[in-house]
Amino acid sequence: MSASGDPLGEKHLRQIVAEFLIHYHLERNHQGLDNQLLTPLPANSNAGGSIQCRERLGGILKYYYREAA
Repeated sequence: MSASGDPLGEKHLRQIVAEFLIHYHLERNHQGLDNQLLTPLPANSNAGGSIQCRERLGGILKYYYREAA
């Protein structure tokens, strides 16, 4: 994004929207669904793995997950 935070053109705006949609559907917990994901990923049975952070859009969106062993 530019210094003011504005998209620089149509291609950039489409990239921002695509990143947000991935986050919204695959990574964001939804309170109306008892904090479940819209599209659940296979459960990681490794409860002892370290917690990792994935950032999207320069850190505006963050997703924490447990790393597989």
